[in-house]
Amino acid sequence: MSGDNGVGTQILLAFNKYEHVDFDLYQPGENQQVLQHLQNVISGEDHKNVYLWGQAGTGKSHLLQALCTEAARAELKIAYVPLLDADTLSPQMLLGLEQLALVCLDDIDHIAGNSEWEQAVFHLYNRLRDAQTPLLITARHSPRGSPIQLPDLLSRLAWDHVFHLQSLDERSSLLALQKRAQSRGFELSDEVARYLLKRVARDMHNLFQVLDKLDRASLIAKKKLTIPFVKSLLD
Repeated sequence: MSGDNGVGTQILLAFNKYEHVDFDLYQPGENQQVLQHLQNVISGEDHKNVYLWGQAGTGKSHLLQALCTEAARAELKIAYVPLLDADTLSPQMLLGLEQLALVCLDDIDHIAGNSEWEQAVFHLYNRLRDAQTPLLITARHSPRGSPIQLPDLLSRLAWDHVFHLQSLDERSSLLALQKRAQSRGFELSDEVARYLLKRVARDMHNLFQVLDKLDRASLIAKKKLTIPFVKSLLD
């Protein structure tokens, strides 16, 4: 999933520390168009850049990591750079990425105001565009509302495809929880899923973390996830 230059190992490790995810685990809700477009990127039907934005818990990182999973299955050379870790990474790691088939930058808002990182991403953007290599970016803000300070980079964020990810409604959130549970090897009833949606903030990232903790607790206690059991753990 990385190039053969010196930064490849860093990128590979950065991606592998995240949980394995794919498109099958994503519940699109109103984001079906986004899901379809990303699948077209994998198939090579669209080489333009993609900017995904939305509030926390709308699945931005999930989609980016799922895209990397699918690209790896297709034996494409890719890079996934989690910019939340930018403080411990070097902007130099972006050099040479134009040789790859796909580059993903997660959480670009995190480098806002860091001139070295902003310049590095700006130059990467230009190199990738010349090479017709798709760049996929996630952010909490729209291009117009982005805190990025470098004017030239800011203008480029809106050049190609921009998608605003919508939060899931209650039914889609319930299905997403059940997909997550199934991927971990257990069934989550509608009743327990609805109880979690009422008790836990409607943020899918937070809900998934709570569900994973409940799963581990149920394995230790050798009990099924019933409402009384879940209630005792949450209380």
